[in-house]
This record gives sequence, C-alpha cells and structure tokens, in this order.
Amino acid sequence: MLESYNEILKPSEVCKVLRIGKNTLYHLLDTKELIGYRSGKNWHITKQALISYILNKSSGGA
Repeated sequence: MLESYNEILKPSEVCKVLRIGKNTLYHLLDTKELIGYRSGKNWHITKQALISYILNKSSGGA
C-alpha cells in the first residue's frame, strides 16, 4: 500500500493515504495521536509512524 512512498512523508501525502483533510491531520499531530516531527515550519511523518497509526486504529486502539 505504501510501497510507492518515501520513508518520510509530507502532510499532503499522509492526507491522501488516510483520506483526511489537513486540519484533521494537524489535529492528529498536535494531539500526538500520529507521531511526526517538525523541521522549521514543515511537518514530516515517517512511514513507520503512519503504519503504526493505521494498525492501531484498525485493531480498535484509542
């Protein structure tokens, strides 16, 4: 599913994968429900963090 993406994703790529809007994504990042890091003004999300988030949600995690 994520084979075509780099190891570090941009917010727009994460929104596309999760089919959510940017406001929802930034809420997930701010609440640390999805782990990402900032470099200056830009957010970056690792592929592993995204996979962990998806697996957590699919297994009924909080």
